[in-house]
Amino acid sequence: MESVAVADTVVRVEARARASGAACPSCGCWSARIHGSYLRFPRDLPTAGKLVVVSLRVRRFVCSQESCPRKTFVEQVPGLTRRFGRRTERLRSTLVSVGLALAGRAGARMSDAFGVPVSRNTLLRLITSLPDPPSATPRVVGVDEYAQRKGRIYGTVLVDVETRRPVDLLPDREADTLAAWLAERPGIEIICRDRAVFYAEGATRGAPQALQVADRWHLWHNLGEAAEKCAFRHRACLRPAPEPLAEPQSAPVPVESSPWPTGHRFAERTRAKHATVQALLAAGHSKRSIARQLGMGLNTVLRFSHAAEPEQLFTGQWQSRPTKLDAFKPYLDQRWQEGCTNAWKLWEEIKEQGYPDGYGNVRAYVSRNLRGKPQPVGPRPPSARAVTRWILTRPEALSESDRLHLKAVFTNCPELDALARHVRSFAHMLTQLQGHQLPVWIEAATTSDLPSLQRFARHLERDLDAVTAGRVPDWLARRGRVVARRAG
Repeated sequence: MESVAVADTVVRVEARARASGAACPSCGCWSARIHGSYLRFPRDLPTAGKLVVVSLRVRRFVCSQESCPRKTFVEQVPGLTRRFGRRTERLRSTLVSVGLALAGRAGARMSDAFGVPVSRNTLLRLITSLPDPPSATPRVVGVDEYAQRKGRIYGTVLVDVETRRPVDLLPDREADTLAAWLAERPGIEIICRDRAVFYAEGATRGAPQALQVADRWHLWHNLGEAAEKCAFRHRACLRPAPEPLAEPQSAPVPVESSPWPTGHRFAERTRAKHATVQALLAAGHSKRSIARQLGMGLNTVLRFSHAAEPEQLFTGQWQSRPTKLDAFKPYLDQRWQEGCTNAWKLWEEIKEQGYPDGYGNVRAYVSRNLRGKPQPVGPRPPSARAVTRWILTRPEALSESDRLHLKAVFTNCPELDALARHVRSFAHMLTQLQGHQLPVWIEAATTSDLPSLQRFARHLERDLDAVTAGRVPDWLARRGRVVARRAG
């Protein structure tokens, strides 16, 4: 260190390296032949609130090895500088610690507080430049998917279940990729996985010695999806029966409406031309004269003259023609009366029934024909998702209002009552680790009148060994805590 100058806000330090030589970073050959020198200004941590400016003179040496591709190289001061480094090692390690503790934005705010403003991207780059920590082969590994781009690109995440730390990421969900990863780690004893077919195949081929366990969260999630489909199929039971009217009301007299509403551009133009033609005829003009004056064909003038009212001319080729939506209009009207006023939801429902067209036609029909229709008077019925949530929740955890609503739903729909009994029986097996009762539950579910629950039970039967194995290790009970809070 040659000098230290302290000013009001800056501490300036001038230093130089005094080693006799340096080793080439490429070939490792020692060299003492100096090519030149220059100044470096690595940034350092502030001292007593003052900015520290380091003026470091370093030398460039000539490599004495003729075969070395590097002709010259710069000496580095151990513990202070590194190649292409713009910060001292002390400042770099401090920023890395801040980044590891607070990540991007919060770390950038903290570093700015102690006088070293950096961006969040700089902190993230410093973290990613760190070497990967050494990891041992996990004894119990969890396998699940993750979305790189939701709905498009998925990969596989592998987690050490005992330490709850991620181990590796695979670029896809293929069985071959998972099998190759497991084959390189023969110390794996238990695989807690999703019930997807490719994960089951990959685990069987890559680690035949390991015990496969179906993940409880996925079991409960899949049961919830099946229960929601059952509730949606019986959505008509969710609305209470309407009370009979005290006095019969006379049916309204149907009012004939024009196929073209008032204000439609084609209707107004046709009405205006019809009025002009009729006025000219009343004034004594001939049909040929009217055709010349108005720039119309003679046949068109004849049609306007023969029509007593302009509505008789509303017979375009697009008027009253059949559409692909006609077969689904009664269903749309019924669902509208049941309280479903979401055009997108209606389109999704009829699409499952075979409607081939897009959403625009359904939206247009709802806007023109259904928006003006009155909704049935009375409380809005619960949605299928709300009923599913009530069924999947412990009875004692439900509020008094939800409990009364669920009781009314069970009264109107015995199928949903049976669904709730199946769900709670499955939850009891899941939380109490009673896997030996699963075949009895599957048999009862497959003989029920609930198609979605039947499919769920058949899928469980295909992967019965992995599902039943979930009750063997005691540590797996920890993975069911979240489920146990909601299951009944």
